[in-house]
Amino acid sequence: MRDPLREHVPAAVADCHRAGIRIIVITGDDGLTAAAVAREAGIIEADAQVVTGPQVDALGEDALDAMLRASPRLIVARSSPEAKLRIVDALRTDGHTVAMTGDGVNDAPALRRADIGVAMGASGTDVAREAAAMVLQDDDFASIVAAVKEGRTVYANIRKFVTYIFAHATPEMVPFLIYALSGGSIPLPLTALQILAIDLGTETLPALALGREPAEPGLMEEPPRPRTATIMTRTMLVRAWLWLGLLEAALVAGGFFFVLLRAGWSPGDATGAGTPLHHSYLVATTMSFAGITACQVGTAFASRTDHASLRTIGVWSNPLLLGGIAFELAFAAALVYLPPLQHLFGTAALGPAELGLLVAFPVLVWGSDELRRARRRRRTRQPRGTPA
Repeated sequence: MRDPLREHVPAAVADCHRAGIRIIVITGDDGLTAAAVAREAGIIEADAQVVTGPQVDALGEDALDAMLRASPRLIVARSSPEAKLRIVDALRTDGHTVAMTGDGVNDAPALRRADIGVAMGASGTDVAREAAAMVLQDDDFASIVAAVKEGRTVYANIRKFVTYIFAHATPEMVPFLIYALSGGSIPLPLTALQILAIDLGTETLPALALGREPAEPGLMEEPPRPRTATIMTRTMLVRAWLWLGLLEAALVAGGFFFVLLRAGWSPGDATGAGTPLHHSYLVATTMSFAGITACQVGTAFASRTDHASLRTIGVWSNPLLLGGIAFELAFAAALVYLPPLQHLFGTAALGPAELGLLVAFPVLVWGSDELRRARRRRRTRQPRGTPA
């Protein structure tokens, strides 16, 4: 008699190993049977340790901890419900995040105690399903691996979304600092309504589209993140506020002064309504608004990956983002060139010189982050002790 493995189980097990997920087999079957099935699935190799439930029951807490640490690929045969529960508790105490799968009544205590209990929906008992946090409708181990990948993708996409949003805080804040620190001798480079148009108009759809970004290459080859890991990290904030944000702020400020200086402006010159420089000032603030919008395009493409290059994921692999960028550009163009919106938002039409300068902004923002990620990948691949 034989209950054969499903065809894709070995591949799912291999994915777990690459992802740093440890698989421990705890079963009521005989050790020889459990070892043969586990070996066929790729869970263990020839040197895996096989122990029995009574042997686990005889171990003290320290000895059980030592065995779990010393045997990364372990099989516990003829196991009792108490042994399953002790193993789950020992792993959690040691700092691991534990997912427990089971289908029987005797699995319920361990399913409840694990960080996430996974019960079989088709063959599992009612008690197991009630005790679990997740129920597999197809009873397929590969579905667990798919859920892990989906969870990692969602986590990564939240970070991409936050990076994209945070990166624009710096270029929106710097214009007000320029105005304040100059004591008013430099006019305000960006108006409040233009900031609202950015926050509520141009950046909304691209930010939402980043939440539907496909999984980044190598995502399932990274080790599990620590239990204490948070969405926002120092590295992410440095990338958003300092690397991308300061570059965007420099480009936006450069575009603002480019327009004013071409018009013959000097610090302290009046730019209010009725002055000769008023129209040039409107063009300059419009250049700041359009500059942030252009930088948003570069930031959107840069935020799509944390490590990999844009070429590896493909420029066209997220059509929702491309649609969001198209809307963003159309919305910004309407504010710049439609007279009713010009009057409302204090904008003015940009000429060929300004548009030619704006074209370079997204390339510079994306290109700088692409170079940063390339350097980071080289350092990651470099053997220890080799000079950078």
